[in-house]
Amino acid sequence: MYGQPIFELPRDLYIPPEALEVFLDAFEGPLDLLLYLIRKANINVLDIPMVPLTAQYLEYVEAMRRHNLELAADYLLMAATLLEIKSRMLLPRPPRDDGEEVLDPRAELVRRLLEYEQIKLAAARVDALPRAERDFEWVGVFVAEKVVERLPTVSLHDLQLAWLKIARQNRLRRHHTIQREELSVREHMSLILRKLSGDAFVVFESLFDPALGVAGLVVVFLATLELVKERLVVVTQNEAFAPIYVKRSDASAADA
Repeated sequence: MYGQPIFELPRDLYIPPEALEVFLDAFEGPLDLLLYLIRKANINVLDIPMVPLTAQYLEYVEAMRRHNLELAADYLLMAATLLEIKSRMLLPRPPRDDGEEVLDPRAELVRRLLEYEQIKLAAARVDALPRAERDFEWVGVFVAEKVVERLPTVSLHDLQLAWLKIARQNRLRRHHTIQREELSVREHMSLILRKLSGDAFVVFESLFDPALGVAGLVVVFLATLELVKERLVVVTQNEAFAPIYVKRSDASAADA
């Protein structure tokens, strides 16, 4: 107290009696109390003994009246209902002229109790479900990351398909002249690098000249593969099955 610890209670400390009250049970209404008394006495809801039940209920309501009159108003209404049902059951019930069975005075009360119990059990099941800010907390994670566009990787199979397409186009212009040619892969590698100026992308098919014949196309294709192997050129495409493009790599462009 006032920044100082207290190890013993002061002898002149006054504690009012109402501060020592202990509430063992809490009920949400008269039906809740009535259902509690029925379950506590292990009574069948469909066959309620009104005399002892009404007596227990009135004892509890009387205790509530001594403490909180406003809270006991709804309970007094249920007490009046119980007394009415009790009196109707004590009085003799004359038979009806039409021969139909006289309704049980407890029927309406039983119906209300059963409906309340079903709603109470359903509410308990719903309350047992995980609830945000009671059983768990929402966690939000913000990730600041730069999105880098990743282009599809050109595989050897893609190059093979492109080569077959070029070979099929070359068959339409096939010449039957037989001659011996000496072709250099290194020479065509240099020619390809000359065609790839700067950082510009060049269509893969444009590297091949159909006039060179099948042998020349094969040498150009081998020269392209050799450049890719030595990482002097980059082969890419915008999306799957799209045209293939070739450009000089950053290292080779800097050397040029």
